[in-house]
Amino acid sequence: MSIDDLPADRRISGLRLHAVLGAWQRPGPAYVALADALRAAILSGAVPLSTRLPSERELADAAGVSRTTTTATYDLLRDEGYLVSRRGSGTVTTLPSGPGARVSMAESVEHEPGVVDLAMAAPSAPSSLHGAYLAALDALPRHLSGTGYSPLGLPVLREAVARWYTERGTPTSPDQVLITTGAQQAIHLLVTAHAGPADRVVVEHPTYPHAIDVVRSVGARPVPVPSGRDGLDIDLLESTLRQVSPRLVYLIPDHRNPTGTSLDDEDRAQVRALARRYRTTIVGDEVLTELTLDGPAPGSFAGDGTASAYVVSIGSASKSYWGGLRVGWVRAHPDLVGRLATTRAHTDIGTAVLEQLVVAELLARSTDLLPRRRAELRSRRDLLVGLVLDQLPSWRFEVPAGGLALWADLGAPVSSALAAISSRHGVRVVPGTAFGVDGSFERNLRLPFTTSPDELRRAVAGLAAAWAGLGVTAPVTGPDRVHALV
Repeated sequence: MSIDDLPADRRISGLRLHAVLGAWQRPGPAYVALADALRAAILSGAVPLSTRLPSERELADAAGVSRTTTTATYDLLRDEGYLVSRRGSGTVTTLPSGPGARVSMAESVEHEPGVVDLAMAAPSAPSSLHGAYLAALDALPRHLSGTGYSPLGLPVLREAVARWYTERGTPTSPDQVLITTGAQQAIHLLVTAHAGPADRVVVEHPTYPHAIDVVRSVGARPVPVPSGRDGLDIDLLESTLRQVSPRLVYLIPDHRNPTGTSLDDEDRAQVRALARRYRTTIVGDEVLTELTLDGPAPGSFAGDGTASAYVVSIGSASKSYWGGLRVGWVRAHPDLVGRLATTRAHTDIGTAVLEQLVVAELLARSTDLLPRRRAELRSRRDLLVGLVLDQLPSWRFEVPAGGLALWADLGAPVSSALAAISSRHGVRVVPGTAFGVDGSFERNLRLPFTTSPDELRRAVAGLAAAWAGLGVTAPVTGPDRVHALV
């Protein structure tokens, strides 16, 4: 591939790259050790694809090695297909197979009888849902005299959502709320309203696969910013905003899908400040916000609401309650809410009335219902952690403080191979590459803990059998490889 065909989305400095690579030195040739560290950073997404690297001299100065070492490092990775260079244009990260190796989640929705489905991270309906439907049916007659179409959403639900934000510290009025048919429609509306062919949209890396698909569906380019063990790389986000001028930024601030990490209060404030400084709309997808399993709940992504012209929040009932409700929402400036409602009218003129009434009822009962949901998920998370530690001891992961899944490092780039054979062993998973932009995260696998305890046991047993069938020998890294439960 020519560098002309691989535009760079941003540049990383020598000092920043050296910091990202960490303690890469080890016995043996220095250029091999440095190449191994840089290759691993590219594969893990810590150094995103289409990133222009520092010059050989700049990296040599930052890493404290000779230019001969960095030249040999770049030569080795160019030969392997991880870098592309041209005199006068610099060196850009890529993958040997080229862009496009990512697996779409659309390929993994078919259910197979007898196979435990870990492809979807979504819980079943709580027992309380039936009661919420009965209450909604009692309220329904008051809404039958109208047409049933509500492009902005029922006033009762918009008021309930506004109250939910206000109680979390973000003063909100109903005219700042648009009810959507699930969070996926909210993402689609926001991307469509802001981006088009050849525009750039920043996404965390890894991230929710549907967000990547939506960006590409409008002809825009997803630009990844790493969000790994230490959370979102705020410095690289700022440099990307400055260099790329994206039309939109999509983040998952709470219990990220798939890593489980969250933005702390300081990082949230910095993100809001960046939105104002660069006049760029930054979307915070808060569908997992209510699923904090350990420690205090995260603060509202929108803060005190003063940055509402550039900071947008998405919410949904799908993860906290049930995906079958198909009710989500957008919190934004009233002008943007109006634009989104107009865009929405081209394909969908309203969310189902009964389900909106159900969600309004669930929000009113949330303080009674959600503790039971969290307790159930906490128990299943802890069960899954124990099962993986026992049966797949070489896999590494952090125990998430919330959300719906573990993000495991397999120790080898075999995620796609494992996913391909797992169904033969009674469990279905999607490879880590589904959560990346262009084939990254081949070493990773998302493991939801949303299914029943019995199915979790069957799933891990199946994965252990599939893993044994691959014949991979990944090293066990010791008792500190997983954070203790808090």
